[in-house]
Amino acid sequence: YMDTIELLNGERFKHDEILELMKDDEFYYGYLGKAALSSSSIKLLLDSPKKYKYVTEYGSPSSQALRDGWLFHTCILESDVFNSQIFVDVQSKNTKAYKLAKEEHGKVFTMKEKKDAERLADAFLRNEHALQLITDCEFEVPAIGYITARSGEKYPFRGKADVLDSYRIVDLKSTSDLKAFPYSSRKYGYMCQVYIYCELFNKPYDTFKFCAVDKNSCDVGIYDISEDFYNLGKERVLDALDTYETFFINAADLDSYCIKGTL
Repeated sequence: YMDTIELLNGERFKHDEILELMKDDEFYYGYLGKAALSSSSIKLLLDSPKKYKYVTEYGSPSSQALRDGWLFHTCILESDVFNSQIFVDVQSKNTKAYKLAKEEHGKVFTMKEKKDAERLADAFLRNEHALQLITDCEFEVPAIGYITARSGEKYPFRGKADVLDSYRIVDLKSTSDLKAFPYSSRKYGYMCQVYIYCELFNKPYDTFKFCAVDKNSCDVGIYDISEDFYNLGKERVLDALDTYETFFINAADLDSYCIKGTL
């Protein structure tokens, strides 16, 4: 446990004060999106240091999957936030009514997006195994701390546990194909999230679970974490930190970044 944390930009915060600030989405995603690393920035660094630089500077466009995932989360974990959203009854986001609502309110969703999220949340809440995972737990719990790179340098990381209690961390996911979840969890770098969250919340890997709901069938899947998956996450995070140090600490020329291989 640390009294203070130093961020990437050199700013220092008292630990308990920054945790309080992290409850605000604008601070968490906006300010800390640039001033601390996270599982999403690790994924960008693994994809390409150029991509990381671009997204950190300009933000990333909101994909439909991200919108759906956010609504699904809030419908289960923060119903007050979900109910306070602006939902527009239109057939398409290209309609004049939707564009006007977006101009007026900024963040708006369609009624279809609302119904889709409610359908998934309903399937989740009707499933006794899923329900057990979130009973007597805290939701949306922020954490911040250091992760040590291979060089020995420590870097600040942020995270927010969907569901947390004294003996488990649960992360909720929606997926278009539940049967492919073990594959897609590797494709989307979920092992990095497992390693980072276990470090930040000081939990062993076998206390982490993913709970995924299929967007089509509404089937629910609960997945434990193997030591191999956790260790793969650790390796990937350390690889990403190597890349971060090369291009953003030691200022190697980004234009010279090149992937080489044989086909």
